[in-house]
Amino acid sequence: MVLKTITTKYQQVVASSQVADGIASLLIRLYLAPVMLQAGWNKHTSFDNIVAWFGNTEWGLGLPFPELLAFLATYTELIGGVFLLIGLATRLIAIPLAFTMLVAAFTVHWENGWLAIADSSSWLADGTILHNPSVMESADKLAAAKSLLQEHGHYDWLTSSGNFVILNNGIEFAMTYFVMLVALFFMGGGRFFSLDYWLTKRISKA
Repeated sequence: MVLKTITTKYQQVVASSQVADGIASLLIRLYLAPVMLQAGWNKHTSFDNIVAWFGNTEWGLGLPFPELLAFLATYTELIGGVFLLIGLATRLIAIPLAFTMLVAAFTVHWENGWLAIADSSSWLADGTILHNPSVMESADKLAAAKSLLQEHGHYDWLTSSGNFVILNNGIEFAMTYFVMLVALFFMGGGRFFSLDYWLTKRISKA
């Protein structure tokens, strides 16, 4: 009887909280929007370099149609960032953005394993799946770099904005963004806090 009462109360609390379920989508959108806008803006301001990197087979990605792909990546992120910010066509824009994150993960970051920052103590650093052997050497390299800086550089000033790390550039961030975009595809822009909600409400009334 007590368990049934607790379960009923819990279900009532959950049901009453659904009125604010749009907050989850809002938070994800507000997190992703500046990430996409910054990535798109960086590509826009160095577009020729991005095209060259996309197309070059020696030091770049060696992708076909580099101008087209660079254009699509750049403006998908720029326009997508704006749409995420205001919650417009959230489900639709999540599709090309998620695809862009997958392309980035598999063409740019895959060979570096999972970790974005090299951390040899992480259980993700050593294994047969998404493994980057150089991560295991990162602790010694970082210690050597810090030792040199402490001896010959202004170490306190150099670290005043944060500690030094070794960038591994794995798929961690790209896949995290991908998962968040997939969630937005199913959740939508969210109740009350998106243009999608108010446009749909207005259209349904009309």
